[in-house]
Amino acid sequence: MTLLDVSGPLEVLHQAGRLGHRYTPVLASPRGGDVTTSSGLALARTMAAADVGPIDTLVVAGADLLAEQSPGEELLAAAAVLAERTPRVASVCSGAFVLAELGLLNGRRATTHWRHAKTLARRYPRVRVEPDALHIRDGRYVTSAGISAGIDLALALVEDDHGAEAARSAARELVVFMQRPGGQSQFSTALVTPPARSDLLRSLTASILADPAADHSLPTMAASAAVSARHLTRLFQAELNTTPARWVERVRLDRAQQLLLDGHSVTSAAHHSGLGSDETLRRAFARHLGTTPTEYRRRFTTTRPQDSSGEIRFERAATPDVECRAVE
Repeated sequence: MTLLDVSGPLEVLHQAGRLGHRYTPVLASPRGGDVTTSSGLALARTMAAADVGPIDTLVVAGADLLAEQSPGEELLAAAAVLAERTPRVASVCSGAFVLAELGLLNGRRATTHWRHAKTLARRYPRVRVEPDALHIRDGRYVTSAGISAGIDLALALVEDDHGAEAARSAARELVVFMQRPGGQSQFSTALVTPPARSDLLRSLTASILADPAADHSLPTMAASAAVSARHLTRLFQAELNTTPARWVERVRLDRAQQLLLDGHSVTSAAHHSGLGSDETLRRAFARHLGTTPTEYRRRFTTTRPQDSSGEIRFERAATPDVECRAVE
């Protein structure tokens, strides 16, 4: 299993506990005992699934093998026992394959690590896989994207339990976004933007986040939400303190940022984000970020310092006569 799939959510719950919202984690495995992670470290003294008492939330961690082959019967049986009597069932990364194999995600929206999304969709055609999302809630099931997205998922669980301010405080302690402006391919606004309160607006904003380049004109959004354009505008203003057009532009800008970091050209980023033209993209960058797309990509593509020519500079090694240099 992947260590961060467990340690990431656990740290979120720990920080929530420090802020007065106590959680009592239980580490479980099919037979109990130590469980070795992919990094070589071990989680010690896990409890056998059959011995676990009542729990409020089950989180199934991921492992590369889960996407490469069907989960073993022992793991499936353990997960089934726990999921059957748990009000809320979640998965991180390829943990979704366990829930899908049990049939728990049939007819539901779900996500997993981007690298495994096609495999999940092909192996379980009754699951509505959404590869762009960081995490998705459908009924009592919550699935998340890969590895560090378990932190995003846990923050969402804390928000469900204790409200947005509790999740926001935990996110600040962890120095992460409550809703990060990048990630898998779902692009939302940053920590300062509150989530929508109404089911109608949450559903609409989720569909925009899933496909920013689609037609999200005010008439189209209003028709999709089955409300008038005037009423939809009032909802955006009341819940998100902005207009529908400005919110959509920000989502598209976030998508364009990630596309640039993924290696897309300015023209490609403008097209696939829904902003349309290079000039529209440049104006959006200037208006919201105070920079240009090219400068943004130069500054955020790598942690290594670069000179004015775009070359990546490496610090001199400890041995004086050793020097290396890479050209971007």
